[in-house]
Amino acid sequence: MDPYAAMDDLRAGLAEAGIVFPSLRGDSVSPELRLIELGRVRADVAARLARALQRGGRG
Repeated sequence: MDPYAAMDDLRAGLAEAGIVFPSLRGDSVSPELRLIELGRVRADVAARLARALQRGGRG
């Protein structure tokens, strides 16, 4: 899978739940691993993400 397509899908899904990961990006250090760097988020954003996941992604 293309990591940039996956990153765009993740960004869109998070946005639907009202969640923004400001440092979401593709990992340029090891492109062969196709990693996505989620970065750091504030505690309130992590809590909102947890609630969205617990509800099956429904905001």
